[in-house]
Amino acid sequence: MFKEFTCKVKIYYEDTDSGGVVYYANYLKFFERARTEFLNSINLSNKMLLTNHGVLIVVKSCNIEYKKSAKLEDELEIISSVISKTKTSFIMKQVVKLDQVLISEAETHLVTVNQEGKPVQIPKILNDFLD
Repeated sequence: MFKEFTCKVKIYYEDTDSGGVVYYANYLKFFERARTEFLNSINLSNKMLLTNHGVLIVVKSCNIEYKKSAKLEDELEIISSVISKTKTSFIMKQVVKLDQVLISEAETHLVTVNQEGKPVQIPKILNDFLD
């Protein structure tokens, strides 16, 4: 059962603006990376979900708040948890911290869809971990 998953991300030059501060849109990449690593941690992958279950996980919406700036060579922790779930979607809260200081947080609404983009039931293999 999935309660909370933590992923570490190091900030490289390519992640920053000219002032060495993480470019705001890169947090979306960090959140996606953490969700992918969560799947890997339970022996799943986006590719496996598509190939074996005909399902893709897509972002329906994302609300981000930026609290502080992360900077070049910081080592961030992304903490992810599921805060609600329906038959076809779930909302994940993801928090970015640097040394226990809140940097950013997001709520992302994720939907499982078939190859035609229509919502479908979350596969049991994934659903069991989201409960």
